[in-house]
Amino acid sequence: MDYRNLGKTGLKVSPLCLGTMNFGWVANEPDSYAIMDRALEHGINFFDTADVYGAWTTHAGACEELVGRWLAQGGDRRDAIVLATKVYNPVVRKEGRAEPNRDTRCYSRLKIIRHCEDSLRRLGTDRIDLYQFHHIDRDCPMDELWEAMDVLQQQGKVAYVGSSNFAGWDIAHACMAARAMNKPGLASEQSVYNLDNRMVELEVIPACRGFGLGLIPWSPLAGGLLGGYLEKMKEGRRAGKQKNKLAAAKRKQIERYETLCRELGEKPADVAHAWLLANPVVTAPIIGPRTIEQLDDALHALDLNLEPKTMEELDAIFPGPGGEAPNAYAW
Repeated sequence: MDYRNLGKTGLKVSPLCLGTMNFGWVANEPDSYAIMDRALEHGINFFDTADVYGAWTTHAGACEELVGRWLAQGGDRRDAIVLATKVYNPVVRKEGRAEPNRDTRCYSRLKIIRHCEDSLRRLGTDRIDLYQFHHIDRDCPMDELWEAMDVLQQQGKVAYVGSSNFAGWDIAHACMAARAMNKPGLASEQSVYNLDNRMVELEVIPACRGFGLGLIPWSPLAGGLLGGYLEKMKEGRRAGKQKNKLAAAKRKQIERYETLCRELGEKPADVAHAWLLANPVVTAPIIGPRTIEQLDDALHALDLNLEPKTMEELDAIFPGPGGEAPNAYAW
């Protein structure tokens, strides 16, 4: 495994990040444990979760609790991984009146510190290696966010700070605010990024490059559209109505894409991951395997180097926004 630095930091992470959002429901708990164990066997040391994961099944925080039970099995599990989680969403719902500093999507120094303590408890650990702002809250002063993170870092509870779903100017604002306070600033940005959704190329990727952030793409397979969707449909697999509607609207593109992948002799998912990994700003796409077999298959993308001609063909199929701003839309 060739490890990469997370942005400008000295933190070494694997070039694939294990996403845990499917754990506990799409993959049951024993299977989730097995996937995490296999990830370590492969040398994948970068694990990503969030305090809100599990809210759509049993309760918010359920995923962190599952990861915590896996860590509690001992061995060198905790020290072997770079553990990332997030803060922003409501986690604990109480009966009756909602508590604004816990039960709403927002930030405050009080909420960040409180939610960090809750995540540490659920995960059964004394530190979070990468604590990420899950979304932007423009009603909270950026200085207040950094004051909260400074407290947690001084206490040794947080090692690095990242963002997720930030606009380019949010990244710049956050990094400049940190610089004014003599703080390291953001280490990474986690954004949706894949062949079918390239909007971050306008301003987020330039901001990451300019401020030295590592980009962690989520949904690298566009919710399965880039994972051999049409071929799987021919095999009789089912998908939801919304996914089928989206696939129908993009059918010509997906057909061209899957044809190209067949010509290359590669699986569509591997090509999609390899395309992301070819971008020097990208640190590690987040993979969300539901089985050990899917995890094993994902490793092939690390050995797949796409030729310039192939990259051009992919650009022709999925042209993106036309480059970086402002050149993408102005002279």
